[in-house]
Amino acid sequence: MIVNERIVSYIHSLEKSNGPLLDEMEAYAKENRVPIIRKEVESFLRVLLEMQHPTHILELGTAIGYSAILMGGCIDENSRITTIENYEKRIPVARKNFERAGRMQQITLLEGDAAVRLKELTEPCDLIFMDAAKGQYIHFMDDVLRLLKPGGILVSDNVLQDGDIIESRFAVTRRNRTIHKRMRDYLYQLTHHEELRTSVLPFGDGVTVSVKLGKEFLKQNR
Repeated sequence: MIVNERIVSYIHSLEKSNGPLLDEMEAYAKENRVPIIRKEVESFLRVLLEMQHPTHILELGTAIGYSAILMGGCIDENSRITTIENYEKRIPVARKNFERAGRMQQITLLEGDAAVRLKELTEPCDLIFMDAAKGQYIHFMDDVLRLLKPGGILVSDNVLQDGDIIESRFAVTRRNRTIHKRMRDYLYQLTHHEELRTSVLPFGDGVTVSVKLGKEFLKQNR
């Protein structure tokens, strides 16, 4: 928890239901220890999508399809979502949920390692939602930037690791040190990359929002 727990509880109390299917999926995720986006991130994504009206979203990390269905309800019916999942046991669950939500035409689920599947993609994206294995974010970055349109938005979830990101690597458990270092490297790249303008937001488990700058802006500022 990186924000006062009472504040988070109060914010959650203001949220409306997402509807029977997503509420059921949320309960399933909690019971089966499946990581899905937190309530604060849900609200943030909804507002962002309503502001941007993306026509093509790329999501890294489908899990059971919760966030893809949530985002699908915030975009035009002709807009599309491509989502990538590597964990075989969750893929059929996600597909079934997409079918139940009536979004099989809107959402395309790609199976396999995102590092491999990303290299196969060529269509530009208006918004990319990074919600996969945290230790892999840094390895996805080149392809993510290649696919993101100028003016496009990159949202990366779970970047502050419940506050551990500010600790020395020696204060982090040995099994988490690689992830800790990679996430620090990722955050540095996001905030210092000449093609991106990034804000790090301390809600949920930490979220970054990056906009890809256009070529004209880059020319004027070199």
